Amino acid sequence: MTVLRRTAGALAATAVIGTATPATTALAAGSTAPSPSASAVLPSGLYGSSDPKFDGVWRQSLALLAQRAVGVTPAVKAVDWLAGQQCANGAFAAFRAEPTAACDAKVAVDTNSTAAAVQALKAAGGHDAAADRAVTWLKAQQNKDGGWGYTPGSPSDTNSTGVVVGALAATGESADRSPYDLLAKWSLPCGQDGGGALAYQPDKQGKLAANADATAAGVLGALGKGFVTTAGKTPAKAPACAGAGSGKALAREDVARNGAAYLADAMSKAGHLVSALPGATPQPDYGNTADAVVALAAQGWTEQARKPYAWLAAHAAPWAEQSGPAAYAELILAAHAMGADPRDFGGTNLVTALNATGPAPRAAVGKQAEKHSQAKKSGNSVWWIVGTGLVAGIGIGFLFSGRRKQQQP
Repeated sequence: MTVLRRTAGALAATAVIGTATPATTALAAGSTAPSPSASAVLPSGLYGSSDPKFDGVWRQSLALLAQRAVGVTPAVKAVDWLAGQQCANGAFAAFRAEPTAACDAKVAVDTNSTAAAVQALKAAGGHDAAADRAVTWLKAQQNKDGGWGYTPGSPSDTNSTGVVVGALAATGESADRSPYDLLAKWSLPCGQDGGGALAYQPDKQGKLAANADATAAGVLGALGKGFVTTAGKTPAKAPACAGAGSGKALAREDVARNGAAYLADAMSKAGHLVSALPGATPQPDYGNTADAVVALAAQGWTEQARKPYAWLAAHAAPWAEQSGPAAYAELILAAHAMGADPRDFGGTNLVTALNATGPAPRAAVGKQAEKHSQAKKSGNSVWWIVGTGLVAGIGIGFLFSGRRKQQQP
């Protein structure tokens, strides 16, 4: 799970370069999110102010999931906007500017947007039928190898497989073919460079290359968990990569353990992951570090996740402010997985910051209405007391009534 969806052009360029990189990528430090185009009119129910062309459904889904994870009830129009993006066949595209129009072959639906929307709609509640239609579509897109590709018919990749497994888990469904054997095949053997990591997918020669983003997605997939998770029980085995032995295939538990061991080792020195985009200067990778924290916590290795989580708390707030709702959501989900308070994230209230990027949540609106009602009643009571006091001849001057301002979640 990462912040921005990659454009088709970027994916094509990646294919030409010949490297196996995920279909999504985090914003690196110093970069900016795409601005709305001159003709773009942002829907009132959408979170974020950047052009939603490539990530509208994705960032909306993460925002709703993060809100529900911390007990915030999303705005009705925010949930309805997401549900309204669905095609009649159950699939979701990254964004549909005209959701009332029927989806045709030109609408580029994808598994990642669909699987993220499933998790968000189930968490928000009231849209089970829409989530079930989406799951039915997802199950029909499963490849013969057990995995899923980004678009229908495309080769399987670890990231897409992981997010779809999370959607199935959210709805209590299971795939027609096990995806876990595929994840085991793409887990690099211990002792090799990058041992324990998962590859995004094999290159044209069938070679596997360690990929931190894919590894975080693969760990959650192997554990059968979605984006929102709490810390798992600490495993009895040490946090280290270990082979199955005797030539046996890795069990899904081994895939998760080995992937988590790779992530823990990769972040042990600096406390964070580093971006490795072709032609770009390596720099801290905030989004994938947050995803790695979630994966480590899900595996039960919160001790190994403490250092990268502390690094995020000290450095990631400016990145999230620049990047928008999906970034805030990733940090909130990392805090949630660690059992930490996202309202005190290195001095930043991530929940308030996320809520401010879109329509006010129902819980926040409710509190404001209650506050106004109580203030009105308090004012009426004050004037009743003043009037009564004056009639009784009691020397009452001005009465002052103060209320402690409640912090909006």
